[in-house]
Amino acid sequence: MPSELDRTPAPAAARPALWRMAGTNLALGATVFVVWFVLGGDRALQAVANHWQVSLTMVFGSLVGGGTSEGGGAIAFPVMTKVLAVPAPQARLFTFAIQSVGMGAATLTIVLNRVPVEWRAIRNGAPWAVLGVVVSSLALAPRLDAPSVRLLFTAILVSLALALWISRRCAPDRRDELERVGSRERAVLFGAGLVGGLLSGAAGLGENTIMFALLVLGFRVCERVVTPTTVVLLTVVSWAGFATHVFLMNDFTGPVVDMWLAAVPIVAIGAPTGALICTRMSRDMIVRLLYVLISMEFVSTLLLVPMSGERAILFGLAIAWFTLICFRIATGGSCQPAKGQDAGATP
Repeated sequence: MPSELDRTPAPAAARPALWRMAGTNLALGATVFVVWFVLGGDRALQAVANHWQVSLTMVFGSLVGGGTSEGGGAIAFPVMTKVLAVPAPQARLFTFAIQSVGMGAATLTIVLNRVPVEWRAIRNGAPWAVLGVVVSSLALAPRLDAPSVRLLFTAILVSLALALWISRRCAPDRRDELERVGSRERAVLFGAGLVGGLLSGAAGLGENTIMFALLVLGFRVCERVVTPTTVVLLTVVSWAGFATHVFLMNDFTGPVVDMWLAAVPIVAIGAPTGALICTRMSRDMIVRLLYVLISMEFVSTLLLVPMSGERAILFGLAIAWFTLICFRIATGGSCQPAKGQDAGATP
């Protein structure tokens, strides 16, 4: 039975015309495919044959990336590091490279079809996110070992799930945009951008998680508006991270290039399709999908990533610390469900 919040009318622009958006996606996918085939040639076709597992992974990764606040790396990074045994630095670089294409295509379809986006959050957060991802890629990521990166990645996603759970119990009210953006709000967006950029440089994503939590919990913006906002923001961060590796670190070579070629035509279609699906989903559906995906990521980390006692403690403390921050942001320290609504109700 639909909840009270889901019965609240969505803004008129919240659901762009289905066929118009589908046509945009088809044109984008066809354009990228032609460019990929013309420039990649035999190497591109051979890459698909040699790395079909990566292509298959990104069928799901691109849909998740375009349609949720997680990013395609939420699927690509754990599968590549835990299942395909790809070294974490290569998986992180692949995440930047493939998100530059897939999330870029999703951003184009969002912009061209006027999907509601909180542009003020992007304008204030993106420059600092770019600074953070460049600094982190150059100075922080090389100093982290593979298990630490994997645990950091999982902690970020689990914290997102906890943030959503807290917000739905303690701060169920939502609006379609930021109420105001004064000096205090800009400072918070600056900080979120910088912290998210630093996390993205280490794990391939993180900016989207930090901004999602801030906008949903702190500013009470609806998940249906925040999700495409984080897609656009992660696109900017991915472009900056990818450019850092290509032009400053010069490590976009060898097998990473072939894996990228194997996935390009997939994500060019999948990510915009995910963005289209997101515009047809309710708040409930978006959040429940995130719960499922993050639960799978958490369980796979516990089963597949070696974890010493010290790492387990740090992992738990990181999740608890971020959860406490989310609770303070959402409620000011007190949790009082909306009047007439059970604490466990799903908005």
